[in-house]
Amino acid sequence: MQNQNSMLQTKSLTILGDQMQHEFVACRKAEFYAANFSDPQLQAVANQLAGDHRQRFDRLFNYLNSHA
Repeated sequence: MQNQNSMLQTKSLTILGDQMQHEFVACRKAEFYAANFSDPQLQAVANQLAGDHRQRFDRLFNYLNSHA
């Protein structure tokens, strides 16, 4: 049973790590678009998206730190 539990934990960590990577990349892309849009409304949308992705990344990061 211990080995199966360990495999589940490893799988969960892999999934969380992958999700963190996706959130990080999405945040960086949104920040890039926000910096390059000339339309203020599009900049605002891109900045909001970047903030949302950053917030999700931070939540995942804090969750992992609290279980370390």
